[in-house]
Amino acid sequence: MSTVASRREQYSQATRAALLAAATRRFAEQGFAGTALEDIAADIQATRGAIYHHFANKTALFQAVFEELEHDALEQSAAAAARGKDPWEAAFLALDVFLERCCDPVYGKIVWQEGPIAFGWPQWLAAEEALAYGFIQRLLSDLMETGQLERQPLQTTTRLVFGMLNAAGMTLADAPEPAKPQLKTEYLTMIGRMASALRPQPSPAFE
Repeated sequence: MSTVASRREQYSQATRAALLAAATRRFAEQGFAGTALEDIAADIQATRGAIYHHFANKTALFQAVFEELEHDALEQSAAAAARGKDPWEAAFLALDVFLERCCDPVYGKIVWQEGPIAFGWPQWLAAEEALAYGFIQRLLSDLMETGQLERQPLQTTTRLVFGMLNAAGMTLADAPEPAKPQLKTEYLTMIGRMASALRPQPSPAFE
């Protein structure tokens, strides 16, 4: 009995994974409004009922795709940060990975362009905050704790950085493909210069 249940569970998990992969392709190519559940089901030779077994509606399916992409981006950013020799390098390694992900056509289309359409702006912003805000706050806290940034109000600083990264993400997602590498470099440079202004300054030497 347990073997049958296990096989059923494996089949269910495989179907869900296939639906997410097919939905990711469709949402990236046709957008949220232009994607029909019937087409996603047909892509994996399933029925529309198979979708409803796993997801309540198209918005719920989109949310699952959105969260999968965001969790993957956060994991990549965290892995990059872990390679930093200090919190400053960690933060900018994570930033580089984040900006690179925003240049990706699938991530950019679904997270930055279609997300506000599918969820509505307030819900999309809340979803972004729920997924990314804590990670940004931890990086900033590490920078302040180790003295690599002057101490600032942490919540206010996090909110400002969060908004700045959202602006960068949207700009990179909207940009023509040939322009993305240059824009990414510009954002990385400008954010670095702004952050450097908050680094502790050496005390003036008096004779």
